[in-house]
Amino acid sequence: MAGRSRGATAATYVLEGDDLAEVVDLVQALKDRGVDVPDKGPTLTSSDGRTLELPEPVFEALQQVLSAMALGQAVTIIPQNKLLTTQEAADFLGVSRPTLVKMLEAGQIPYELRGRHRRIMLADLLDFQEDSRRERDEALASIASSGERAGIYEKTAGPPPVTR
Repeated sequence: MAGRSRGATAATYVLEGDDLAEVVDLVQALKDRGVDVPDKGPTLTSSDGRTLELPEPVFEALQQVLSAMALGQAVTIIPQNKLLTTQEAADFLGVSRPTLVKMLEAGQIPYELRGRHRRIMLADLLDFQEDSRRERDEALASIASSGERAGIYEKTAGPPPVTR
């Protein structure tokens, strides 16, 4: 594994070789079990037998992490209160750094100044992303509705009926 860090900082775990095979085996074992939660709740057991009971949300998060790793994907875990640089925030949103700076200056995303440098909280990026997704969905629904009213677009519940 690579990229382990201490404290509440970001960590990226990339699995290769035997480590990846072990995660794939673990994911399969969870699937084989039907991911039934024992009466006392999910637990994590170390190689020396120590057991730690996991809250359900943590168990579900671990399942998602393991599933991604089983597909060979890298997983990054970052606290929501983590402050990101403008480049990190731009990379997160999939935009250029100059585009992100324009968004910050337009007040679309909150930020704070640390000296001369802008820092953006991950939670604010997640909020912006969710707001953007919701606005996009509403705009698409409005366009589809307008098309239906104009007779350009016909809403269907499924494939067209088969005629014989």
